[in-house]
Amino acid sequence: MADSKRIVDALVRARRGGLAAGAALGGLALVGSIAWHALRGSAASGTATPDFRDVDEDEARLMLRAMVAATLADGVIDAGERRRLDGAVAEAGIDRDGRAWLERELENPAEIDEIADAVDAPEAAARIYAAARLAIDLDTVQERQFLKMLGEALDVPREAAERIERELAA
Repeated sequence: MADSKRIVDALVRARRGGLAAGAALGGLALVGSIAWHALRGSAASGTATPDFRDVDEDEARLMLRAMVAATLADGVIDAGERRRLDGAVAEAGIDRDGRAWLERELENPAEIDEIADAVDAPEAAARIYAAARLAIDLDTVQERQFLKMLGEALDVPREAAERIERELAA
């Protein structure tokens, strides 16, 4: 499925409302920026800032799989989550094959280890963790446990996970 980047971008913008919708670079850039700052704390002066939109399709698909798995961590997609997902798919203009892939993913979400095994860099791990966190409200024990286990499996440093949480709670 070659539409993962558009779906992730639309989902993040739908989730974060004004913050991501108003961001000049869009939802994927917001995920990248949050993850980059979480890993580095406050960026050192003179450090080149990467292009946060520069995410390949495979990583975007993994982000989407992590977002779906996080959403389903409590065993159900509530009405609000389904509206956001349907709205993002419509906004992204996903074709029938892309919609079918997403429905299959919703029926059989990825396991945490499956997601973590596909990640080979700390920066990608932080982006995937941030995307999964953006997908949920953390209003159930299962969602909190999923996110904790995902962070551990991805080897996201505890401090970085806490920075992501603070950023998204603001």
